[in-house]
Amino acid sequence: MLESYLKSRLIEKKILLMTHIVLGYPSFKECFKIIETMVNAGVDLMELQIPFSEPVADGPVILHANQKSLAGGCTVKKCLDFAKIITQSFDIPFLFMSYYNILFKYGVDRFAVAMAERNMKGAIVPDLPPEEGQDYLDAMQKYNLDPIFIFSPTTSDKRMNYLASFGRGFIYCVARKGVTGINTDFSEQIEKYLERCRRATQLPLALGFGVKEKKDIDFLKGKTDIAVIGSQTIRIVEKEGVGAVDEFIKSLR
Repeated sequence: MLESYLKSRLIEKKILLMTHIVLGYPSFKECFKIIETMVNAGVDLMELQIPFSEPVADGPVILHANQKSLAGGCTVKKCLDFAKIITQSFDIPFLFMSYYNILFKYGVDRFAVAMAERNMKGAIVPDLPPEEGQDYLDAMQKYNLDPIFIFSPTTSDKRMNYLASFGRGFIYCVARKGVTGINTDFSEQIEKYLERCRRATQLPLALGFGVKEKKDIDFLKGKTDIAVIGSQTIRIVEKEGVGAVDEFIKSLR
């Protein structure tokens, strides 16, 4: 189970690191190199985004990566084939992240089967609330996969408790309103928000949206369990190439 893995890792580390990549960007060959570099640099788990034409939760950096990947011929089948190679090659948990249209078009149960067959541990589907996702929840439970749900600063305490009742693995806490890749003010306001999140669930907490450097992660130690790095890695790859990923990930520790 993902939850038990995370809690065992937290005995050894004050905070875990989860990274996010867009599959097929810049290419699948380079994606493999990026993942290999991240795993060797000590990343604890990773979300693999299946590209979608309208990624509503993502900012311009990840949106651009989605568009470039799709323009390069990325398909759901290619992502699933690639995921099989990845889970066979690296011994950390991998999650899919995508939007519900992908699952709906593929077939929700069929998609869950494909995830389980590839040893994926769960999925983040940011545009699917539990009220509209019973088929998804049933399929995830059937194949022992973890549905990751999302809290935001505007989520009420009552809603947090409700979402947590469906979540497994961990809860993804977004640091602010809006989309990925925009500056976040790591301050007392974030600390109070995470205290609310902690009261709502016994699951580990991950915080993303704006985590860019070591000082952000140092601030989050003791307040959350997992720091999520997404847009910043893509910026590094675009500006400095895949070779710069190793130094960047190591600098976060």
